[in-house]
Amino acid sequence: MARVYNFSAGPSVLPESVLNRAAAEMLDYQGSGQSVMEMSHRSKVYDAIIKECEALLREVMNIPDNYKVLFLQGGASSQFAMIPLNLLNKSGKADFVLTGQWATKAYKEAARYGEAKAIASSKDKTFSYIPSLDEADFTKDADYFHICMNNTIYGTRFTTLPQTGDVPLVADISSCILSEPIDVSKFGVMYAGAQKNMGPAGLTVVIIREDLIGNAQEITPTMFNYATHSENDSMFNTPPCYAIYVCKMVLEWLRDDIGGLENMKAINEKKAAVLYDFLDSSKLFSATVEKKDRSLMNIPFVTGNEELDAKFVKEAAAAGFVNLKGHRSVGGMRASIYNAMPVEGVEKLVAFMKEFEANN
Repeated sequence: MARVYNFSAGPSVLPESVLNRAAAEMLDYQGSGQSVMEMSHRSKVYDAIIKECEALLREVMNIPDNYKVLFLQGGASSQFAMIPLNLLNKSGKADFVLTGQWATKAYKEAARYGEAKAIASSKDKTFSYIPSLDEADFTKDADYFHICMNNTIYGTRFTTLPQTGDVPLVADISSCILSEPIDVSKFGVMYAGAQKNMGPAGLTVVIIREDLIGNAQEITPTMFNYATHSENDSMFNTPPCYAIYVCKMVLEWLRDDIGGLENMKAINEKKAAVLYDFLDSSKLFSATVEKKDRSLMNIPFVTGNEELDAKFVKEAAAAGFVNLKGHRSVGGMRASIYNAMPVEGVEKLVAFMKEFEANN
């Protein structure tokens, strides 16, 4: 069975070298005589894995010492509740920029625990742009200001961060984490589901400034209190052991094979340019996002004809380009070109699109 080019938005493509190593170590991890999938999370062998994973993430992302790294479960969606439960503890107010489905879900969940204010929204044009922000509209005493940095479904991204002053900036970075350098010090909290650029589904990573831990609301469940996990080094209960192990290998691949996030960014920009340049010159296909706000990771596009879209998705899959169907809420197509998608994969997709255009 030949490997396909997998353009899934998540769970997504992983580096082949990582998959090969995981396969080689499946029955016996480094002479331990057992798989990581079955070993005790309290063992010395596994303790070394999780500590190394955190150290690698700190190194690759250049995370300052006054930030905690938490390995959690529940997906990024659980953070929609954890963040207000832990951070809505002074004024009880938070600001949100609504740039898609996930940002809107975070906003609605926070409204259950405090006063959530939508500063701006791009819903009027199906979230196809990042709205301009007026700092005069920001809540000066907000407990936090929330954005979704890269919008997986709609293919937009923040290229300029909101200037929130003393109000902690909180960002969902699920679909852009590790794709380029990010200045962690500009954020109070960053969180991400791992299944885009970090590893398999089941792991959620939270990077949080230490001063934001320890003031959870009284109603906060033990498992939703950041202090619970911070004080126990992400080991309060059984962590997603295997997902953390794969994440460690992905981080090693990023550091040793790619050469760090600056190099990763250059590769990602090259991949995105190959596809966007074709879409901008095509007579059949077109991109759906305003140029200034285009994502490097998720690229939605359409033909303008639903039947032709469906035909393209079907023929592409038959040719080995899978998971190109757009999200059900927007239709069309979407190519998610995360870190592990090779440049060659995007080039071959464009060649197929040119052929499809000529025939239709």
